[in-house]
Amino acid sequence: MFTRMDQSTEQEWQHISEQHMPHIFDMPNRIINMLKEAEQLTLGFGTNQLHHALQTATMARRAGADDEMILISLIHDIGKVINVPNHGQIAAEMIKPYVSEDAYHIIRTHQDFQGEHYYHYMGKPQDLRKQYENESWYKKATEFTDEWDQAAFDPDYKIDSLESFEPLIKQFFGAPHTI
Repeated sequence: MFTRMDQSTEQEWQHISEQHMPHIFDMPNRIINMLKEAEQLTLGFGTNQLHHALQTATMARRAGADDEMILISLIHDIGKVINVPNHGQIAAEMIKPYVSEDAYHIIRTHQDFQGEHYYHYMGKPQDLRKQYENESWYKKATEFTDEWDQAAFDPDYKIDSLESFEPLIKQFFGAPHTI
């Protein structure tokens, strides 16, 4: 194997590509494991982050949302298992090859949309979502945030199980749109 990329060969890159495939196609399991890790995070809320994710996705499912909206409702906060600040951007970049451009932007900006509900307590502007008003995904982002995400902190809410969402996770994360 090479020690510098500028001295690599086509055969070495073919081998590297083959070695990447199992890892790339194991994405559903990594998403599920990150969701399970979120059970350990309460971060001061009345529910842990797994319950919050499941409640958000359950609410979207029960509202008749499409599969992709249910999926992003489930995984919108998985970036928190890595780092809470910028968790939306972290999650968005992780899922970008697997979801639509609209879904990517909804996750990437969801904190700006959430700010309307609590930023005034922190001395921050509440109207950050307005900068996206002309985007094709604005209405979906508003529905996601206002109807499901911000309302999903009830520890007594009857959530659907993580296992019930696994087929959806496998459907979307089984193979990226681009490799």
